[in-house]
Amino acid sequence: MKALVFAEQRENSIRKIAFENISLARHLELDFDCVVIGGEIAGLAETLGKYGAGKVIHFKNDALSKYTPDGYARLLADAMESSNADVLIMGATAMGKDLGPRVAARLNAAMATDCTRVEREGDELKIIRPMYAGKVQATIKLSSAKKVITVRPNVFSATESPASASVEEQAADVDFKTMVTEIISGAKGKLDVTEADIVVSGGRGMKGPENWHLIEELASLLGAANGASRAAVDAGWRPHDEQVGQTGKTVSPSLYIAVGISGAIQHLAGMSSSKYIVAINKDPEAPIFKVADYGIVADLFDVVPRMIEELKK
Repeated sequence: MKALVFAEQRENSIRKIAFENISLARHLELDFDCVVIGGEIAGLAETLGKYGAGKVIHFKNDALSKYTPDGYARLLADAMESSNADVLIMGATAMGKDLGPRVAARLNAAMATDCTRVEREGDELKIIRPMYAGKVQATIKLSSAKKVITVRPNVFSATESPASASVEEQAADVDFKTMVTEIISGAKGKLDVTEADIVVSGGRGMKGPENWHLIEELASLLGAANGASRAAVDAGWRPHDEQVGQTGKTVSPSLYIAVGISGAIQHLAGMSSSKYIVAINKDPEAPIFKVADYGIVADLFDVVPRMIEELKK
């Protein structure tokens, strides 16, 4: 079975999800190449070869440094056809969620999104993905000749397996319908909740934005990303890019700390696949405790400062 692994880049830097998906392709014992779309990227062979990539196809053009939907979809679909690949593996990131269906439509391919487990059975892939806001786990087999799967970040570990990678640069047509001319980004150096190994999220129990310094300080001490419930975002306390849940971002960190979050089903859909969940809430009947590995029934304004104090020690 031949596969292509799309190695997503942002600002000419390869994203962590690419390393996870290369590791997954190795685990599945697939014959695979990597595809990169973008401008000049330093050390591409070394970066991807470190995780086991043997061949890297680089559609190189400075005009492609910024994501453009129709352009990236066309190039990826062409790469699938020219390489006779059976399956395209990409991340269930903001880019992957937009790009994957476009490529699948061009290829008339079956698609499985937001996969949390992938197993190989001969020439077939058995895919596990959550459905109905995480209430069930569906087992899926794709029957089309070409297949596209997007994999949830952080569910597969990126493991090093150094290989000597070669880079094949290909000219990229940039006669696209749309081109990104400007990106207005948030704070530089801010951890993305979808890629962070630890996430500290706050909810309505924080009572207001003036108390969010507790979340930020706890996250900083743990090297974690800041998250928020929909209630906190809707109230204007936090930006939407921090929202975790069905209408926000889906996360799968090693550790998820929910502070003052009751645990509505929409929020649980976005974080229930975390490896360890710690919940802090003064309501012992809060739904968050049903999924938590560790629960603290207490006032967060007593608990979080004590946690910060201990971590500083």
